Amino acid sequence: MKNIVDINWLKEHIKDESLVIIDCRFSLQDPTYGEKAYQEAHIPKAASVNLDKDLAGEKREHGGRHPLPNIKEFVSFMESLGVSNHSKVLIYDDGDLAAPSRLWWMLKYIGLDTIYILEGGINAWLSSGGEVTKEEYRGKEPGKIEVNLREEMQCPMEYVKANLNNEDIVIIDSRARERYLGLVEPMDKKAGHIPGAKNYDWTLNFKDGKVRPIEELRERFDKVNDYKEVIVHCGSGVTGCANVLFLEEVGISSKLYVGSWSDWSSYDENPISTEEQ
Repeated sequence: MKNIVDINWLKEHIKDESLVIIDCRFSLQDPTYGEKAYQEAHIPKAASVNLDKDLAGEKREHGGRHPLPNIKEFVSFMESLGVSNHSKVLIYDDGDLAAPSRLWWMLKYIGLDTIYILEGGINAWLSSGGEVTKEEYRGKEPGKIEVNLREEMQCPMEYVKANLNNEDIVIIDSRARERYLGLVEPMDKKAGHIPGAKNYDWTLNFKDGKVRPIEELRERFDKVNDYKEVIVHCGSGVTGCANVLFLEEVGISSKLYVGSWSDWSSYDENPISTEEQ
């Protein structure tokens, strides 16, 4: 795969001067989990990044639960970790790839290219006998990023709304089927989905705890090829990034609706459906 690498890749490149390793462990149920897990044990030379603090901005009435942070501040933070345009960045978590996919998307969005996610995360590293440490890593010299925003990678709510009836565009809802159908809604005020959206639960990109083989991913997203444009969303712009990632692996470009369902459902006038599409 182009963006997902295994522990053998990490072992081969861990001493590369251009490699920046980022620990992106996070739990939506416990926002302090990532920091605590990092302090207990992490891959040597890894810096810690927090989804809520570092990869999202301030929540407002609209914009969703994880709006993008101020881009200049995000870039400065990445530079402080040693990231430059020429860097190879390796991101890991416990293995579900959700938060790493968000950081992968954001680094791609600001113009970087050599961004990788570790399949299986730190658990795969430990299972292979990889070393871990408790020491916070501060060894990288600050990097320098020349920003080249790829605006084609995202779209706002207004764009989604204007294209609800556009037959050339498919809207992908990455949430669990129960949330898509409006049977449950544990996070946001309203249940259901954007009218016309098709459900591609992001967790179904995995089988038996591992990323599905590329052939199965191609089959899973085969019908998406029927459309000229793909818009991906989820609950708050995090797990949808995993679908963006896997779509790219099979050669399909897509836009992320960052605000996602938490933004869409914050507008009283926006239509909502609970019908299977």
